[in-house]
Amino acid sequence: MQRFKLGAAALLCALALPAWAAQPLRIGAAVYGLKGEFMQMWVDALKQHPAVKDGSVRITVFDGRYDALTQNNQFDTMITQKYDAILFVPIDIAAGAEAVAKAVRAKIPVIGSNTRVKGDQLTAYIGNNDTVAGELQAEAVAKALKGKGNVVIMEGPIGQSAQLERSAGNQKALARYPGIKVLERKPANWSRAEALTLMENWLTARPGQINGLIGQNDDIALGGLEAVRGKGLDPAKMPASGIDGIRDGILAVKNGTLMVSFFQDAKAQAQGALDLALRAVRGPAYQPRSDIWREYAKTMPWAGGAAKRYDVPWTTITPANADALLAKLKSGA
Repeated sequence: MQRFKLGAAALLCALALPAWAAQPLRIGAAVYGLKGEFMQMWVDALKQHPAVKDGSVRITVFDGRYDALTQNNQFDTMITQKYDAILFVPIDIAAGAEAVAKAVRAKIPVIGSNTRVKGDQLTAYIGNNDTVAGELQAEAVAKALKGKGNVVIMEGPIGQSAQLERSAGNQKALARYPGIKVLERKPANWSRAEALTLMENWLTARPGQINGLIGQNDDIALGGLEAVRGKGLDPAKMPASGIDGIRDGILAVKNGTLMVSFFQDAKAQAQGALDLALRAVRGPAYQPRSDIWREYAKTMPWAGGAAKRYDVPWTTITPANADALLAKLKSGA
C-alpha cells in the first residue's frame, strides 16, 4: 500500500511538470554549410550550451551544403516532425525568408544567427553587424596603403547577408579613398581553396599591380595570401584583412602575415540563439543559461529576451590580444 502511495505521488508530480521539463525539447540548427571553420566553431559552441549538456535540449544540426533549396527542404522536415524551435543560419538572404515564413505558419519560433533573412518574421536575431566589419577591414587596408594603390576584394557567397553587408561596408570605406582602385572583385565562397585559385589567377593576369587584399572572411584572406607566397612574394608586404577570428586567422595576425582581422564570437551567436529560442518556447520567465550574457551585459543586455535584434560587438584582432583570443577559442569561453 505504501509503495502504491509513493508511486501515485510520483505520477502526480510528473503530471504537474510543464511539458518541456518532462522530455527534452527538440531544436533544429539549420546552418548554411559546415566546410568552413567558423560554422564548425558555431556548432561546437552550440553543443556546449548548458541546456544541451544537461539533456534538457536535444539539438539536431542540419548541414545546408551552401544551397538554399537544401535549407528549404530541411525546414520542411523540421516542420513535419514538429520541432519546438529552429536556429537558422541562412545561405541566402531572400530565399531564407520563404523557409522562415513556413515555420511561422506552423507556429515554430525561428531564431536567426550569424546571417540574416529579409523581412521581419524571425522571432529574434543575434549576430555581428557585418556592414561595420566590412567598413573596418577596408579602412584598415586603405590606411596601410596611405590612401593610394590597387586592391582586390574576395567576397562570400553572392546573395548571403554577410557578403552583401560586408561588401556595402567595403564600399563605404573605400569611397573615402579616391586614390584606392579596386582591380578585381569576385566571390570565393568562404573557401580557402577557392581563394587560393582566384588570387593565383589575378597575380598572373596583373603581375606587380596588386597592392592590397580585402578578404571578407579569414579563410579566403588566408587563401589569397597563400597564393601570394606561392608566387615568391612576401605576404607580410601586402596589407590584407580578414573577418571571423578563426584560429589560423588569429595566428596569422600574431605572426604578421595577416595585417588585421575582426573577431566575431561564435559562442555568443550560437548559445545566445539557443537562449532566445528557449525563451520563445518557455515564456518570459525563462532566464538565459549561457554565460555570454554576463560577458556582454553592457553592450548586449538580455533585457528579458524580448528584443528582436541582438548585436554582438566586434573585437579587432591585433598581435597584442592574439594570445588572449586564442585562449578564448581553446577554452570555449
